[in-house]
Amino acid sequence: MFGCECFWWNSVPESYPSQPEPFSLPAPLPQWPQGDGFASGRISLGRLEVLKVSKFERVWSCPSSHGKSQGFVFYKPLEIPDGFFCLGHYCQSNDQPLRGHVLVARETCSEPELESPALKKPINYSLIWSADSPHDGCGYFWLPNPPLGYKAMGIVVTNKPDEPEVEEVRCVRADLTETCETCDLLLSMSSKFSRISFKVWNTRPCKRGMWGRGVSVGTFFCSTYSNSEKIADIACLKNLDSTLHAMPNINQVHALINEYGPTVYFHPDEIYLPSSVQWFFKNGALVYSRDSEKGKAIDYQGSNLPSGGTNDGAYWIDLPTNDDARNNVKKGDIESAELYVHVKPALGGTFTDIAMWVFCPFNGPGILQVGLVNVEMNKIGEHVGDWEHFTLRVSNFTGELWNGHGHASFPHPGSYLQGSSTLGIGAKNEAAKSKLTVDSSTRYKVVAAEYLGEGAIAEPCWLQYMREWGPTVVYDSRSEIDKLIDLLPVFVRFSLVNLFELFPTELYGEEGPIGPKGKANWVGDEKCY
Repeated sequence: MFGCECFWWNSVPESYPSQPEPFSLPAPLPQWPQGDGFASGRISLGRLEVLKVSKFERVWSCPSSHGKSQGFVFYKPLEIPDGFFCLGHYCQSNDQPLRGHVLVARETCSEPELESPALKKPINYSLIWSADSPHDGCGYFWLPNPPLGYKAMGIVVTNKPDEPEVEEVRCVRADLTETCETCDLLLSMSSKFSRISFKVWNTRPCKRGMWGRGVSVGTFFCSTYSNSEKIADIACLKNLDSTLHAMPNINQVHALINEYGPTVYFHPDEIYLPSSVQWFFKNGALVYSRDSEKGKAIDYQGSNLPSGGTNDGAYWIDLPTNDDARNNVKKGDIESAELYVHVKPALGGTFTDIAMWVFCPFNGPGILQVGLVNVEMNKIGEHVGDWEHFTLRVSNFTGELWNGHGHASFPHPGSYLQGSSTLGIGAKNEAAKSKLTVDSSTRYKVVAAEYLGEGAIAEPCWLQYMREWGPTVVYDSRSEIDKLIDLLPVFVRFSLVNLFELFPTELYGEEGPIGPKGKANWVGDEKCY
């Protein structure tokens, strides 16, 4: 079924990398408001109950395949509570603290004798690969072979050639699982004597996002197939609890935002600042339709905006027609600005994503970077109505802030390039601290949390507007960029091929974006991995 081979490294690093230190939070987690199953340490998936184990015993470790200082360590979980069972082992690089976890599972109730149990021992194991390490001897990678109607959840690693005991892990009944896919290639190795390569990946559910019910176990997948086509051999768990009881209630949501909401800084030279949506409407924003040349004033709540449907180009929002009012609205009003919050389940309700949206009435022209040369653009890149967001991902096991992700928002001051970073070509973003701030932990409004049930959160009228928040203006972008290229030094112009095609597509015209609810990441995967 699988090829196995003991091999030797092509190169050995001068010093072998040490085991990563355990990760610890800088401060204890706060006491969250009481209610339901959030931050209780355990999550019911319906037929199974899971908890995460973050204490490990190192089984085997290896250097990178290129002889660099970074290596990878393979672990088995420790201190599994009585009644719970291991589903697979864990792997991570040793250049970061040991922060990962794997889920262990137990059955929540007994079913009629005619039905199969949720968990079963594997029949036996298949040896996928074995490898020599200059530090930890030989490592052996085993795939559990599940009984008919069951799925393996992960790989077992040993440092001895003996096949593991079937008691080591449990397989899960197939109807309690979802398909998974590989992500993040961790390790790629090959032997001196064969072209066969061995690869190790992290895994994640194939179906993710707000409606996905796949639950990542935290295990890894490995194979001698370069395209990971054997991923069908393992699966992830499936949350069959329709109530998603481990998601935070509204009081817990507010506590999470108060604890984790960051301060949003705007560059000290920024001219076009954020505002509240209501301020934008109140100060003269207009809605247009393709059936009329005259714009219509938008009421304070946006209740006269067309709602629902799709972005069909039938309507768009624009600034006031009066020049003074137009210029005033462009600048925004940071004193009125607030973050608009969408709270949603992630990874089958084992995590909560807190997406925080900020609105700017206008986005000004950008800066193009070509190598060491910066060119300020006159018009390219500007548009009416700018929506940006960042997302905080919180573990529903503990309430710990797991990580974050953002578009056009950056965690540290500095220069960020949108385009080809290898060639140093693209739109340049400058991030710096200033007195122009919005504290998202206090200046926010929860506008949607569908999992809480219909009517739990009153969604604002403007959120249902699915068309563009700015007009579409197409200009001769090739001519504009050619003018900019002519300003560059000759050695830059003629040393680069297809320079025009390397710039981000957003620079080729002025187009207002659609609102938050019309974007794919409203229900889709936020990629907070």
